[in-house]
Amino acid sequence: MLSQTLAAPPETRTVLVVGRESVGKSQLVSSLTGRSAGETNFRGSTVTVDRYRSGTTEYIDTPGILRSSDTETTRLAIDALNEHDVVLLVVQATSLDQDLSDMLPLVIGKRGVVVVTYWDKVQPGEASQEAIERLEADAGVTFIPVDARSLSDTKRQRIDDALQTPTTFKKGKLVARAGWRIEPKPGWMEQRVVGPLMAIALLFLPALATIYGANAIADWLHPIVASWFDPIIATVNASWPIWLRIVLTAQQGEFGYGLLNMGPFLLVWAFPTVLMFALILGVYKASGLIERINVTLHPLVRPFGLSGRDVVRVMMGFGCNVPAVISTRSCSSCSRGPAVSAIAFGSACSYQLPATLAVLSAAAIATETSAAWLTCMFLAYLLATTLVYLRLTSGRQARNSLNVLMTPSRPFMQWPTPSALWREAAGTVRQFLFQAMPIFVVICVVASLLAHFGVLDLASQFLRPVMALFDLPAQSALPVVLASVRKDGIFLLSADDGLSFPMTSAQALTAVYLAGVLLPCLVTAMTIGRETGWQTTFKLLARQASFATGFALLLAWGGAWLL
Repeated sequence: MLSQTLAAPPETRTVLVVGRESVGKSQLVSSLTGRSAGETNFRGSTVTVDRYRSGTTEYIDTPGILRSSDTETTRLAIDALNEHDVVLLVVQATSLDQDLSDMLPLVIGKRGVVVVTYWDKVQPGEASQEAIERLEADAGVTFIPVDARSLSDTKRQRIDDALQTPTTFKKGKLVARAGWRIEPKPGWMEQRVVGPLMAIALLFLPALATIYGANAIADWLHPIVASWFDPIIATVNASWPIWLRIVLTAQQGEFGYGLLNMGPFLLVWAFPTVLMFALILGVYKASGLIERINVTLHPLVRPFGLSGRDVVRVMMGFGCNVPAVISTRSCSSCSRGPAVSAIAFGSACSYQLPATLAVLSAAAIATETSAAWLTCMFLAYLLATTLVYLRLTSGRQARNSLNVLMTPSRPFMQWPTPSALWREAAGTVRQFLFQAMPIFVVICVVASLLAHFGVLDLASQFLRPVMALFDLPAQSALPVVLASVRKDGIFLLSADDGLSFPMTSAQALTAVYLAGVLLPCLVTAMTIGRETGWQTTFKLLARQASFATGFALLLAWGGAWLL
């Protein structure tokens, strides 16, 4: 009898891709492999990184390193270097000498290759090629200049061959220099007056797209999905065991807190908004526009404890607070707290914003006021109080005008490719589906139990006398309580296509503000707790509730003079 020896499967080779932020790492690896990204986690961390596999090679695309920063993602990327031997060091041709100075000390002792991206921005000719050869000879490792957006088969094969026999990084500082630094010419965004106005307008574009685009889609989908689930909910309520009804519907009057009531409509209302936000921000990131906005806004937001880079994360919260809070891992330690606070306080998520607009529209009809005027009043007051809140609660170091570590440089602008656009948006969508949704399921169960055992009713009964302090009807207590569980509880202020109970314009503004800002929803609170620790989270919640109460009182008794 002949025995057969099975050939062992080829061993997988792992290559760690490292480089500064915005040098084109993700575009390079995507072009190099021709594959879409999967996800993996840093060991011992919840931070996810993109993983690309091509044949027997697995590329791990680490977060961009900010050499002089203390961000969590930078720390984890540097820690990952201790666990991998082969690296693909990506540097940018336009700032080649600075990138090498920053990154080479981190990879000493590792084996690998240097890929120089944005080579299309360098004047072609013998001088530029000779500079690469000088750097290559000095460093003792292979340098390969490429245009990552249109990687040729020859360059792709050269990188693969070089990684088959990587050489060791022995120098942290080179004598040879490229001798150039290439920067784009200033544009409209760099104008002293026009630039900030353009940057602010571009930041509000995703919110406007949500109001007029994503919400229109949700309005169309809502009755369709309701027609599918209403018969199922009715059957569950009529004949299923009580323990299943508690979890699936938790019907309390006309409102249900269960998975069947809440789950489908999360996707109807939130997913179109998250997707639209992700695509718009993907355009901003892939084109380089996001860095231009960051640079322009940085001096304006620093007095409030934020860097220019943090503002976009706050705007992400208008799509979904969960990806926005997770993205603060890339904030510096001194600005991450203010960024999280701004998201929890001032980012009206895809549930809160449409609910607020519905109530204000109903109030405008009932009081014969302009809906547009009420909406502008609400957004202006939300913005103003958020800035005051940040100014009074952010640390002195975060507000220091000399703290410029997180200020990015002005990048080159380029048209985003469809693959780059989806790659940038996919991360946010994945975070919503696989991190926000599981938390939401837990919240559905918690809310069902709280409703079934009367905790929500008890809380609303307790708050009924308190509503008088805000010049609000007693009935507004339940929407305020429910909004602390899920933000579309604000809808209860405008049931049956009108105001549920008589209110003036000022009272309607106060009600939606208090319900929306008093506390973040439970999904956001749980995400903050997981990201920053529960002790920090409880302090944030208590602080937010106290400030929101004060601002709501000011609006309640001062708003009547304006409306």
